[in-house]
Amino acid sequence: MKKETVPNSIPDPRILQNLADLFKIFGDPTRIRILCALSGGELCVCDIASILDMSQSAISHQLSTLKQSQLVRSRREGKTVYYSLADSHVAAILSQGLEHVLE
Repeated sequence: MKKETVPNSIPDPRILQNLADLFKIFGDPTRIRILCALSGGELCVCDIASILDMSQSAISHQLSTLKQSQLVRSRREGKTVYYSLADSHVAAILSQGLEHVLE
């Protein structure tokens, strides 16, 4: 690759910061476990807590971070809030990451 072409292939610093922030979110094993659980479909906090054998408050805290990062979405049905992966990109990132580490 010629030196002249490198600057054109590097995204804007703000975009790179957003990407780095995204990877920071994926840097926590608990959040990865939650995302893996949600890859099977929509779940409420109590179901996720049961699956991961963790407290509901710990799950809620991590879900808040995941929601702020737009990796999960929620919907309310009565008093219960259900969470799911935000879109197919999140599932793809998980899948590609797992594939990479399992090689």
